[in-house]
Amino acid sequence: MSNYKLIVNQVVLEQFIDWLPELEQNEQYYVSLFARKKYFPLLKSDKSQLKRFTSKKEFLISKIKQLECLVGSYQQDGVEIPQEGLALYITVNPRNLRKAGLNLLAKLAQLTRDGIENYNPHQEALSQIQVSCTRKVYFDIDIDEDNLINLNQIISEIKGLINEDCLTFIKTRGGVHCLVETLKIKPEFKKSWYKNIVKFGDIYGDNLVPIPGTYQGGFSPQFLNTQKNGK
Repeated sequence: MSNYKLIVNQVVLEQFIDWLPELEQNEQYYVSLFARKKYFPLLKSDKSQLKRFTSKKEFLISKIKQLECLVGSYQQDGVEIPQEGLALYITVNPRNLRKAGLNLLAKLAQLTRDGIENYNPHQEALSQIQVSCTRKVYFDIDIDEDNLINLNQIISEIKGLINEDCLTFIKTRGGVHCLVETLKIKPEFKKSWYKNIVKFGDIYGDNLVPIPGTYQGGFSPQFLNTQKNGK
């Protein structure tokens, strides 16, 4: 039997990991493996979460490799998930474990008070980590495929509305993620960049992003610009 393949281009993956912000005390990254209905139509929901974990930068590759188990190991509602249904995502903004721990204490107290007995503490902890972001290094602009009639023109327009050195573009199967490093925005663009760029796609202060160099429904996300280190 063959194994699932999640690392498609390790060089690109290593470039992406190097580009990620350096972690501060009590921080880690949150990673989630999904099966997507648009890649595998037999699924009932759009996103079925198969695995999720947290990691520091130096352990990301080894932890992703641990996801490459035997084909057929991932299932949803009794249906085996094929290779083409998989997609791997990460929060490019670090998660704060201390904040997550405090929120988890409150959540568990609430569940106990309400008499809920069938909750999973491990999953509750991961859910709190997912939403515990204390610093937003990047704002994510998700540009869907419908808007990509002329990708080069759109990127050129965005570059004209903000200083280019704060931008990173990641091409995904369904579009482009434009990541804006907020601390690098020059003073003359600080008041205008948001309202000028929002028209190009959906803006998320904090979002899951497909990981460059890994598998996304028959595609491997990649950087579109040469500014890969974010420094």
